[in-house]
Amino acid sequence: MKSLFLIIMALFAGSFSALNVHAEVISELVEYKQGDTVLEGYLAYDNAISGKRPGILVVHEWKGVGPYVKQRAEQLAKLGYIAFAADIYGKGVRPQTNDDASKVASIYKSDRKLMRARAAAGLDVLKNHKLTDTKQIAAIGYCFGGTTVLELARSGADIAGVVSFHGGLDTPTPEDAKQIRGKVLALHGGDDPFVPAEHVAAFQDEMRRGGVDWQMVSYGGAVHSFTVPEAGDDPSKGAAYNEQADKRSWEAMKTFFAEIFR
Repeated sequence: MKSLFLIIMALFAGSFSALNVHAEVISELVEYKQGDTVLEGYLAYDNAISGKRPGILVVHEWKGVGPYVKQRAEQLAKLGYIAFAADIYGKGVRPQTNDDASKVASIYKSDRKLMRARAAAGLDVLKNHKLTDTKQIAAIGYCFGGTTVLELARSGADIAGVVSFHGGLDTPTPEDAKQIRGKVLALHGGDDPFVPAEHVAAFQDEMRRGGVDWQMVSYGGAVHSFTVPEAGDDPSKGAAYNEQADKRSWEAMKTFFAEIFR
């Protein structure tokens, strides 16, 4: 009997291991276009899940599609979503220094129509994937990406909600808030010097005037880029990683998704 029991347990363990071998996050680079511009995004999903699942568009910080935003897409895949990290800048445009990143990001900050078009192109890729439940889509963004997903919402995109992580809140067209169709969650560093108090106040007024279902969470002691470890640990520079704010904001996002994807 003991030998039979051991054989059965061995077979069970083997089957379980076999299942684990096939349960993994699948990722791939996806080339697509907006107008004549070639873009290259990053798709991630868990192949252990069968059928369609909610889709999350992820927009990068000011250095473009790189390790950070890819990691976030994979984290979302592990939560059961299909995630697509959109490319706003264009294939191969990956600034390596802060100065270069600032120059590239400013192109889109000064041309919100182009910013919206690039985000919409990424959204189309996500919507057209066979695993995406097109009735359950949201967008998140970090820093520059936070600004971008807010602009995507202001464009009237058909999405359930957007989450901005330490993103810029200002817009040249606050009246467009009336076009927002989903819910909005802004996760903000309470001591972020790059998003002044007047921008915060203007954003809140914009949301109210637009009749938007919105939330804003400010994390005390957190400055800009509080979810990005590469930002360093010196808040006096205006941008720094804050582990507590990073974890809290991720949990806030998960709660938000649980609400909008019910």
